[in-house]
Amino acid sequence: MTGRPAPAVLPPSLRVRLGLIAALATLAVIVLGVLYAGHSRPGKVDGWIQPAVEGVRPPWRNVALATDFWGEPAGVAMLVVAGVAGCLLLRRPRAAVLIVAGVGMTVATTTLLKSLVGRTIHGDNLSYPSGHTAFATALALVVALLATGRLGLGRTAGTLLVLAAALVAGAAMGWAQVALGAHYPTDVLGGWCTALAVIPATAWLVDRMADWLVDRMADAARRERR
Repeated sequence: MTGRPAPAVLPPSLRVRLGLIAALATLAVIVLGVLYAGHSRPGKVDGWIQPAVEGVRPPWRNVALATDFWGEPAGVAMLVVAGVAGCLLLRRPRAAVLIVAGVGMTVATTTLLKSLVGRTIHGDNLSYPSGHTAFATALALVVALLATGRLGLGRTAGTLLVLAAALVAGAAMGWAQVALGAHYPTDVLGGWCTALAVIPATAWLVDRMADWLVDRMADAARRERR
C-alpha cells in the first residue's frame, strides 16, 4: 500500500492539455531562436510593436521600473522566498519544491538559450529570450497550478486559470522590458514560451520523484513490519 502525503503539483486533469501547450511553446522558442540567431536589431514584428511601447515617460516609466525590479536578483529572491514560505504554510511541500526547481530550470534555460542564439541589443547584451519575462511567467504558472489544485478546478477552468495567470504576468513583465528598451518584443515572446515549456515538464518531474520517494518509504516500512 502506498500513500500520497501531498497532492500533485500538476493536476491530472491538466496533464494532457499542458503537455500539448508545452510542446507548442517549445516549438515556438526554437523557431524564434533560429529566426533571430545572431541578430543585433529588431525584426519585422518588433518594428510594428516596439515604437508604440518603448520610451515611456513618467509615471509609466516608474511603473515599468518597479515591475522590472521583480525580475532582478533581489526581487526574484524575495518572491521565491515568499512563495516557498507560503507553500509550506499551506502544507504544499511539492509546490515549494516546484517554485525553486521550476524557477531555477526556467532561468537556467533562458541563460543557455541566450548564449546559443546570440541575439543582442544595445551592443553586446544578449537578449533572446527575456529572462525577466520567463521568470514572471514561471512563478505565475506555479501559483496558478497551486490554486487549481486547492480549488479543485476541472480541466477547462483549470486550464483557463493557468493560461490567464501566465498571460497577465508575462504581459506585465514583457511590457516593462520593451518599455525600458531592455528587450525586443520577440525576446519577450520567447521568454513567455520558455516558461510555458519548462514549468509543466518540471511539475511532472517533481510529482514523479515525490511519488517514487513515497513508494520507497512505504516499501521500507512494510519490510520493517515483517
